[in-house]
Amino acid sequence: MPQEIFKKIKTSDIFKKNLSKKAFLGLIGSSKSFVAAVLSSEVEKIVLITTSSSEAQWIQNEVSVFSPELQASFLPTPDAIFHGERISAEIVGKRLKVLSEFLNQDRGLLIIPIRSAMYKTSGEGFQGFKISRGGGELGLDKLVDKLVKYGYERLSVVGEHGEFSVKGGIVDVFPANSDYPVRVEFFGEEIESIRRFDPGTQRSKGQIDEINIFSNSEKREKSLVEILPKGTGVIFDEKDLLKGLSDQFLKDVSLFPEVLKDIVSFNKLEEEAKKFNPFYFSSFLQAGEEVLFSAAENYIGKHEQIKKSLLITEHSSRFVSSLNIVKGRLRSGFKFCDIEILSDKELFGIKSTMTKTGAKLVEGVGEDIRADFNIGDYVVHEDYGIAIYRGLKKIEEGEFIFLEFGGGDKLFVPPHAMGRVEKYSSEEGYKPKLSKMGGVSWKNLKSKIKKSVQDMTKELLTLYAQRNMEEKIPYSQDDAWQKELSDSFPYEETQDQLKAIEDVKRDLESIKPMERLLCGDVGYGKTEVALRAIVKVASENKQVAVLVPTTILADQHYHYFKERLMAFPLKVEMLSRFKSKSEQKKIVEQLKTGEVNIIIGTHRILQKDVGFKDLGLIVIDEEHRFGVVHKEKFKKLKRNIDLLSMTATPIPRTLYFSLAGTRNLTLIQTPPADRSPVRTYITPFNEMIIKEAILREVDRGGQVFFVHNKIESIPRIAAVLKRLLPDLSVSIAHGRMRETELEKVMEKFLTRKSEVLLCTSIIESGLDISNANTILIDNADKLGLAQLYQLRGRVGRSSARAYAYLFYDPENLRTEEAMSRLKAIQEFTSLGSGYKLALRDLEIRGAGNLLGAQQHGHLLSVGFDLYCELLDEVVKEAKGIKAPTARQVIIDIGKEGLIPESYIQDEQQRISIYRRLNLLSSLEELKDFKEELKDRFGEIPKEILKLFDFVELKIKAQKAGIISICGDKKLIIIELVDGRQKRFMVEGKDRLREIIVRLGSIFVSKK
Repeated sequence: MPQEIFKKIKTSDIFKKNLSKKAFLGLIGSSKSFVAAVLSSEVEKIVLITTSSSEAQWIQNEVSVFSPELQASFLPTPDAIFHGERISAEIVGKRLKVLSEFLNQDRGLLIIPIRSAMYKTSGEGFQGFKISRGGGELGLDKLVDKLVKYGYERLSVVGEHGEFSVKGGIVDVFPANSDYPVRVEFFGEEIESIRRFDPGTQRSKGQIDEINIFSNSEKREKSLVEILPKGTGVIFDEKDLLKGLSDQFLKDVSLFPEVLKDIVSFNKLEEEAKKFNPFYFSSFLQAGEEVLFSAAENYIGKHEQIKKSLLITEHSSRFVSSLNIVKGRLRSGFKFCDIEILSDKELFGIKSTMTKTGAKLVEGVGEDIRADFNIGDYVVHEDYGIAIYRGLKKIEEGEFIFLEFGGGDKLFVPPHAMGRVEKYSSEEGYKPKLSKMGGVSWKNLKSKIKKSVQDMTKELLTLYAQRNMEEKIPYSQDDAWQKELSDSFPYEETQDQLKAIEDVKRDLESIKPMERLLCGDVGYGKTEVALRAIVKVASENKQVAVLVPTTILADQHYHYFKERLMAFPLKVEMLSRFKSKSEQKKIVEQLKTGEVNIIIGTHRILQKDVGFKDLGLIVIDEEHRFGVVHKEKFKKLKRNIDLLSMTATPIPRTLYFSLAGTRNLTLIQTPPADRSPVRTYITPFNEMIIKEAILREVDRGGQVFFVHNKIESIPRIAAVLKRLLPDLSVSIAHGRMRETELEKVMEKFLTRKSEVLLCTSIIESGLDISNANTILIDNADKLGLAQLYQLRGRVGRSSARAYAYLFYDPENLRTEEAMSRLKAIQEFTSLGSGYKLALRDLEIRGAGNLLGAQQHGHLLSVGFDLYCELLDEVVKEAKGIKAPTARQVIIDIGKEGLIPESYIQDEQQRISIYRRLNLLSSLEELKDFKEELKDRFGEIPKEILKLFDFVELKIKAQKAGIISICGDKKLIIIELVDGRQKRFMVEGKDRLREIIVRLGSIFVSKK
């Protein structure tokens, strides 16, 4: 901000008058943050206690705009809400880190929500302990002891804050106060290196010299005011409201004496703060008080009238250089004397969103970082069929997968063949029949399915070729509208989003009509990708139809498009049952005349009376949810018209790559940068937990879903919520409501006029309400894992930490099935098996939607993974590719090494490593895998190096078109993919590799 503006306000008489009174009244818009910034330039350290977490974070954001050099921090509220629950390590770490930095820095502003301020904190010891590279004062055993003492949990793989693992001379730890985990490698008792690593891929990301490790728990010893140093400034924001919120919180926790002793009231905080002579902020003026700040004027469409103003905006490209422009975000502008500070709200009518935090180190969960196999799971052996996995077994000098087939048949699978074993994956609740070893039934089943897959692939390739013969007029390259739309996007696009936008625009600029399927979870940015395409088409005077399966989704898209396109001369309308007949008739006429540029609607768009002046693009959201009749109408609509379909049902990468040559697919699998996993709790139905969970979300400015899936008993739940939360607005939504009534309910919730939406699973898919970050699900044990996964996915769509509470009735937990279901739900973490089960179930649904009912049945017969491999094999054959895959090559020439337990203790991790080794297909991948093992577990022992020799041999055999190498040390029998066999007398592996390379060149030359 220009210093002359800052100085002019600070030195004015009216400002000085308020300063002397220690009270700033009538603060409107973002002026409260401005005053906090001004006071921070006068007082070295200031603590501002405000009403809620959302208000605290807004002040933090806005202060950084007014005073970028000021270190403004936010102290989060402990997220434990009921007796016995532990506060998350991430929140503990953030609190201790923020307090430590504030107390030790020279200047700073600490903003604290009232609930956070009421919790006592550690009297001292915020620093934790430090470890540094080259340091020998803390050996491995002492480090482990210290981590246990500090409350860290020991696991086999580190993925969350507050966890650590030990692997030989390596300790992985995720400090509570850090944004990333670290890998500490010892040489003897000395720390040889400290490396950051990605908890998703488990790979190191760079060296650091030292790190502080804070405690995983916060002691409750003193109030926050008690630990403040002399000379600190204290500000109370909205005193009366602070007192009311404090009293209510004390009342809520009065039943829990263990919690009550850890908090202090507002009255006590204010009493303790008297020695600091505190300031008071208020939005209200008292009688006779002079106005300090007034509201800024609305300048939408009047840019040329702006004279001497300071603009706080993200859209500086629209203004002349003579204006004072600051990049940043404010909720709203304000006036002071002849100075006017304007935000996007006054300039464009755009409501600012809070600035997002920087990207986390996490890149995503690496495949098989935690193994898929658990003892007792169904698995599929490619050659023998479906069996039960019974664990790893040591036999002599080797380690084998132990499989049990039908009739009690047993099979021990050596490391070189472990790639032929996959976990059997199907829809939840489907139990396959065990195969019997011997006979031809499994072979015949595979042949039948492969023939069906070949027929489907041939049809897909034919359709693909036919589409490529059609032509259309291509769209021009991006113009100013595209840049303006991109600049106005309030978030940073993910890499997957950018690629999707590039794919879609390339299709639009081609002479071939686009027919692309865009796959990505709700909240991953599909709609924004579609919007970029829509504006590109509409900017050339073509119309766009956006087709959605439900009226609620139509309404959500309509509001999103209207807000994003406010600055563009484009007319957006909606056709659905939410519109009256007269409104629909008018919109239909405007479509025919071209007055409406973009129409969003349900299947109503497909009715006979709807026509277009010049339709250029159709966007279909969740295409699989439309019936056969509707799909036939799509085909009539889309001749020579671009088509973009979207789905939130995940499609796995294996299927994606197999279909890459038969259909235009784009995956968005990267979540936004600062997305955190949803914190999930399982608990019996408890009214106090319900009340506190909802109040905590509302306190930080959020909204809540309460899912109760029985329409008949919703009134009873509504009465409970009204009794518990008389001051909150609770809306009700379910499938039997009239459209007009449902529209009003959703409109109320979308515009944040109600805090709680009590509903059935009507919200299960599609909805993206980023402000709703807590979901409570009643009778969760009666819902399927995939359904719970999708319901839980309605929250966690913004940078705020999201919470899911899954309630059950203890009386119904009398069956083993109900117990196992809850156990699976409890593993609902990003790396847990419950998550994988739910996600795989959804992927199988996605595959069924994409491939059709017949292929879906085949998929269940052989399991998802083997089906995808058969599909991949068929597509390659159709393209003339005959080389075997890494999975198909068999090497059986004697002892091949193993993974010692002393190197990797966890059995699931060992089987994961064995299987990944089997799937490597290039020497570059092998080299990278060696580096990964050394990084994660330390120096590689000779037993594993022997395994690597076999894998290298296997990769070279694959490249040479060899499908198997069998024999002893002298006689080697080599079989090629075309069935030919060669026999060699060899000694040593080096000569064998030479023969493979020479044989490969002969094989290629004869083709």
